[in-house]
Amino acid sequence: MVNSIDSTTRLNPDGLPQRLRAEIERMRDEATRQRKLAHRRAEFWARTDIVLGFPAALLAGTAGAAGLASADVRVPAALAALASAGFAAGAGFLRSDTRRRANKRARSAWASVEARAMVALAQEHVTHEALDGLLECRQAALAAYDGEDAQPGPS
Repeated sequence: MVNSIDSTTRLNPDGLPQRLRAEIERMRDEATRQRKLAHRRAEFWARTDIVLGFPAALLAGTAGAAGLASADVRVPAALAALASAGFAAGAGFLRSDTRRRANKRARSAWASVEARAMVALAQEHVTHEALDGLLECRQAALAAYDGEDAQPGPS
């Protein structure tokens, strides 16, 4: 509310529970979206890892066997080895396995935020402590993309 005398904004203390509940609902919705997005990303990177890794292994084995089998197939074997190296380099450059694991960690962390928000919203009276805990859990979910199994709580 704006006070007409000095144009300052003062929040109505009676609206605090509604604002807390609205913020927790917003965080729950964000966590749901982020969890689904992390799930789709984890699936994408798992497929990418297979699409690049399997042909690399198959071509490497084929090139080795062909190169040792006959002198006539050494040039095709060398080309297959080059293709295999290209797939392996692509897999290494994209780090699809690392990205898949990071998105799996993030998916789990966002699911935790979502669950905590649902529990907080199920309570009759929402407190600022519930929101504080959710914010810590959200920070851990954001950090899950970078670190190794970030845990909520004080550092």
